[in-house]
Amino acid sequence: MTKYLSSVHTLDGATVYMANAGDRDVLVCEGKAYFGGQDGTNQYELTHEVANTLRKLFPFTAPKPVLGYDRSIGLGDRLGIASYGHIRLMKQYDIMPVFAQQSIRELDLTGRTYEDVLDAASFAVFREDFTRGFGADGDHLKKPEDIEYALSLGFSMLTLDLSEHIHADASGVYSQDVDALYANKVFLVEDNEITFTPNELKRIKGIYGEALDFAVEMYERFLKDGKYTCDLEISIDETDTPTKPSEHYFVASELQRRGVNVATIAPRFIGEFQKGIDYIGDPRQFDAEMKVHAAIARKFGHKVSVHSGSDKLSVFPSVGAQTKQRYHVKTAGTNWLEAMRIVAMRAPGMYREIHAFALSVFDEARKYYHVTTNIHAIPDIAKLTDAQLPELFNDNNSRQLIHITYGLILQAKDANGQSRFKTRLYSFWREHSEEYAQALEKHIGRHLEKLGCPKA
Repeated sequence: MTKYLSSVHTLDGATVYMANAGDRDVLVCEGKAYFGGQDGTNQYELTHEVANTLRKLFPFTAPKPVLGYDRSIGLGDRLGIASYGHIRLMKQYDIMPVFAQQSIRELDLTGRTYEDVLDAASFAVFREDFTRGFGADGDHLKKPEDIEYALSLGFSMLTLDLSEHIHADASGVYSQDVDALYANKVFLVEDNEITFTPNELKRIKGIYGEALDFAVEMYERFLKDGKYTCDLEISIDETDTPTKPSEHYFVASELQRRGVNVATIAPRFIGEFQKGIDYIGDPRQFDAEMKVHAAIARKFGHKVSVHSGSDKLSVFPSVGAQTKQRYHVKTAGTNWLEAMRIVAMRAPGMYREIHAFALSVFDEARKYYHVTTNIHAIPDIAKLTDAQLPELFNDNNSRQLIHITYGLILQAKDANGQSRFKTRLYSFWREHSEEYAQALEKHIGRHLEKLGCPKA
């Protein structure tokens, strides 16, 4: 076994550290048997029970609310192996990380649990001695039972997805009579005027009224009494049409009026935030609207949250500037793409097999994501040399092909019901863990540089 020197921590009568045991990492406790067994030297598998004990003994390995800090970033480690590279980067920048960030959809697609997601983050921060603190986000939650699941494990952030209660046709009903508060009124937000004509107000209530009622219900049920120490993010971005400034204002104002303590709101921005590629749209128009959204956020005391933030480098300078360095940005899929880029570089035969499989299941995968991928524009890899394969990850169509098929790739079975790719992939990534950490440090580092995030 090889000891991870940065993981060596002492307790009363014991030394605790993590070690590389060849095909896996383990936890070692020398002295008192804090994790079970008899006093002496005990080796433990990285189970949920061990993680629970670790979080009690070393509080820095447990998540905490981080959205109150000026800058925060959700890093969405779908594989459970990315946090080591993320931690290296976070040590360099003045920004708070959310290492554990998964939606129920992502759990279903990867075959993981919230226990897996949280435990992977806790073991990573212990191994790397990252003591600043980190968040855990139950991302895009829509159902009470899923909210309760995340909170029961100690998740420190909830992203409440209101999309199922937003009515684009304005057919919803709002429980509150608010016409006298907004109709024919002009609200000055810094140098921006927000106006609600009676017809505009009626339309906005019809779109967001039911969603607001649901948000209030969930807040009062789970967070109002203070039982859980948890940040709340409101997601209104999963819609086909951009969130108008007046809509953002109304949602924020009503949440505040009704006593909901919101840390962040994620609007649906103008243009397209598709998975794994840069912003599609006019950056100047985005900047103009971000200016107003950021002003509204400052007025009501929450941060603007940017979802699907992976690789949106062209608009990140606007996000950093217009929010005056108070933002939350979410990434996830780009970490998977960097992992697969290394497969293309170091195991071209396996990559070719996975690429062909991804093409065969692309139509099924796109049911889960809005993308404009043109698979006919993807180069025929039979005509590419092994050395050319990594260049596929510089092409938007190829990136989205691999991005959205991740769940089907990880869960694919062979004729004998055994894992077709997952076991081989994890073995490969363990062998190339240092290269993956370096790639993430560089790639996510570009995101922070474009955001203008200051160094630590």
